[in-house]
Amino acid sequence: MSDKQEAAQIRAADPAGIAAAAAALRAGGLVALPTETVYGLAARADRAESVAAIYRAKGRPDFNPLIVHVPSVAVARGLARFDPRAEALAAAFWPGALTLVLPLQPGAPIAPAVTAGLPTIALRCPAHPVMRAVIEASGLPLAAPSANRSGGVSPTRADHVAGSLGAAVPLILDGGASAAGLESTIVALREDGPWQVLRPGPIAAERIAEVLGCPPEAVTSAAIEAPGQLASHYAPGKPVRLNATAAADDEFLIGFGAIGGDLSLSPGGDLAEAAAQLYAALHAAAGAPHPRIAVAPIPDKGIGEAINDRLARAAA
Repeated sequence: MSDKQEAAQIRAADPAGIAAAAAALRAGGLVALPTETVYGLAARADRAESVAAIYRAKGRPDFNPLIVHVPSVAVARGLARFDPRAEALAAAFWPGALTLVLPLQPGAPIAPAVTAGLPTIALRCPAHPVMRAVIEASGLPLAAPSANRSGGVSPTRADHVAGSLGAAVPLILDGGASAAGLESTIVALREDGPWQVLRPGPIAAERIAEVLGCPPEAVTSAAIEAPGQLASHYAPGKPVRLNATAAADDEFLIGFGAIGGDLSLSPGGDLAEAAAQLYAALHAAAGAPHPRIAVAPIPDKGIGEAINDRLARAAA
């Protein structure tokens, strides 16, 4: 076990652990929590010093806004203005892996750093039972980006968090491996009508379009409106080569389907399995002795679009 893992306190996500996490959050502290997407580094969203602790622990740029996790649509309505489209998407996909970027309610009890000074707020109602239990027990909306150093590979297990953040996060609740393995889909609903996918994720744009009855508009602005939009992100600390059908002698090959490699995202070519395994595979490749990483081609359809988005940013 590394010094970082020894410094971090990993606790079982049992009733005692959930109570300890809720108490730490109410007191203004940081807690790493499992969600169905990846592990999040949570703090109360209404207290500036607590939000600042997230930025310090992650080394995160302060122009990058945070997602606020809420227990229900009712709580979300107190923080953002919901139009009929937002209501429809929340009814279809919450609790779940969809984040909505909506106009901030005037006077909403949210620290300014959460929104990075923007007039919008990113909201998600998570489905993971541990995250939901902690939110309910704390009685607080929680700001919670991924629980890793900014720009690095996102964590899907408690030991990933400990290895990345160490003593910067005093408490990690271990809820096992994250099921989805990719951060949430982020959708912006513009007040003048269009909607856009700011970050692809487990919920494909096609499913959202079915609910809204129209396709998304392309994102043409380079402005950062939501997490995961930085050009270089999810980086394993080594050069990454994409669409590789074979590995060079100095490369760790992450395979998919018929391309086996040193480790496969899914030998059977299942994209959902590949998404769930992606970050664990990048962590394994980062820890391998090979100085470079190669990744087999991933079909760019459905959740494959989200996988390729993360891989492109990792390679950048």
